[in-house]
Amino acid sequence: MLLLFDIGNTHTHLGLADAQGVQRQTNVPTALWQTGGAAARIRRFAGRTAIDGAALCSVVPAATPAAVAFAQTAYSVPALELTPRTIRGVGINYPKPHSIGPDRLANAIALHHHHGAPALAVDFGTAVTFDVVDAHGDYIGGIIAPGLSAMTDYLHEKTALLPRVRIQEPVSVIGKSTREAMLIGAVHGYRGLVRELIRELKAELHCRRLPVVATGGCAALLADRLPEITAVEPNLTLEGLRLVWHAHHAPKPAAPKAPLR
Repeated sequence: MLLLFDIGNTHTHLGLADAQGVQRQTNVPTALWQTGGAAARIRRFAGRTAIDGAALCSVVPAATPAAVAFAQTAYSVPALELTPRTIRGVGINYPKPHSIGPDRLANAIALHHHHGAPALAVDFGTAVTFDVVDAHGDYIGGIIAPGLSAMTDYLHEKTALLPRVRIQEPVSVIGKSTREAMLIGAVHGYRGLVRELIRELKAELHCRRLPVVATGGCAALLADRLPEITAVEPNLTLEGLRLVWHAHHAPKPAAPKAPLR
């Protein structure tokens, strides 16, 4: 089995995967890498599973060495870190490849493998990111906007009277309380943002049909009334890590034998 780490700003998404796909997933707070608490949580998650390899992507540079060291010391396996140099399965057509978040590269790998090209991944995390794979199978860039929770948390933190809200489907488009009004603005407003950006991306890519795959914490909720989203895949980033690990460890084809003389 493979141990996968998608290290985000708030949570580290852990996965156990085999040749068929991601079989188990859980989250731990990313802050635990700095306190040493992540190791015990990961060991409990993996249990007695035999770990054959590890792969990671990280947007928190301070946590990356701890994850690499953990894989080496706990399971005696090297950790493959996804970067523009180690990427497989998709090209990169982008001015500064090393400025791309590696989680976005993982999404592009899984997107291209399972949905072809062109295609679009929308990751609803702390930020919402749109990542585009063009018709040539290259990652060409995307869009970054504030995440849904970041938007509502900001309103709560920067105002005296607006409460913190739990994201859920509004029952109406007319709020009968401050909390309902905030929820409507967030959920329905966010769907409008996503819908318009997808429309603009289709126009720029000159394609009527564009597979759009949603992932991240709010993906299922927002996709429910967005027909533009064609699939919801909660483990898209982990799947990209699984694919790139297997690409690096696939057996090399045997060299052709020289013809007999």
